[in-house]
Order: sequence, then structure tokens, then C-alpha cells
Amino acid sequence: MLEKKNEILKSARELFSEKGFKDTNISEITKKAGMATGTFYNYYSSKDKIFMDIFLEENVKLKKEIMEKINVNDNPMTVVGTMMNLNEEGMRSNPILKEWYNRDVFNRLEKIYKEEKGIDHLEFMYDSFIEVIRVWQSQGMLRKDINAEMVMAIFGALINVDTHKEEVGIQYFPKVMEYLADFILKGLMDCSKDV
Repeated sequence: MLEKKNEILKSARELFSEKGFKDTNISEITKKAGMATGTFYNYYSSKDKIFMDIFLEENVKLKKEIMEKINVNDNPMTVVGTMMNLNEEGMRSNPILKEWYNRDVFNRLEKIYKEEKGIDHLEFMYDSFIEVIRVWQSQGMLRKDINAEMVMAIFGALINVDTHKEEVGIQYFPKVMEYLADFILKGLMDCSKDV
């Protein structure tokens, strides 16, 4: 059974990468996998669900690559800026992840992302990054009057703005994220506010 599921997943990944989310259908996925369409429903409830599973895998892979590329010894502004740039570059260059910014499908994707608690798939980043924040605080690079957990919550709120692109305005979104990150980091790096 696992072999069939993996074959469906592999076929779906290939088709979503080639044709995009909107132009791929379940019968194409199962045909490519060499199975009857009904077999699909033994493993996935919908096209949205299988796509989200693939999206989450790709997103975790990208975030791990980003964590390997950053130099945590750089100043916080450089590190976070690099992370944001690598993330945007990775999202836009991966045909699966790029669908997150496709106006025709992102409402459906964001809905299932929230239902699937997509952010929970990135817990590994939290554990690594909170230690980086504590080091920055101990070195006087970030404010010490805000505990590391609260700093992570602030960064988490920034990340969650991503699921509100439509409300922000898709045409403004990338620049809004850049400004918000800049304002937040400058506020966190203002060590004159330490008590």
C-alpha cells in the first residue's frame, strides 16, 4: 500500500511541477501512476490534500536548505535579510512552492495550509533559531528586555502575515514584508531600550 501511495505522490509531484496546481487533475495523476482513479481516494481525499502534502515537504526542504546557508555569526539584520531573500528566491524558483503566490489558487491553498497546521511542519526552525536569538542577546546584538520566546513570537507573527497576502494586497505584499522585517529588526536591535 505504501508503494502505491508513493507512486501517486511521485506522479502528482511531477504533474504539479510541469502543469501547475490548477491544470492538473486527479485522473491525470492516477493515469501517470498506472492506477485507477478510485485508488487515489484510498490515500487522499482531494487534489488539494495531496498538493498540500507535497507543498509542505517542499517547504520544509527549502527551509532546511536556508538554515544550512545562513551564517548565524552575522548581525541579525544580515541573517534575517538573507533568510528572507533565500526564502523568496526558493519559493519563486520551485514550481510547487511558487503556487503559493498564484492568485488563482492561493485562497484554496491557504485554507488547507491552516487546516493542516502547516506552520507546525517548521518546528525544527524554531528550536534552532531560538538558540541563535539567545546568542545574539548575550552578545548585545538584540534587546535583552524582550525574552527569546517573545522574539520568536514576533518573528512568527511576521511569518504569518504571509497567509494574509490578499488582505494586505498581493501587489504590495513583498515590499510590505520587507518593510515589516526591517522595522521589527531595527526595534529589536535597539539595545538602548534594555532595562
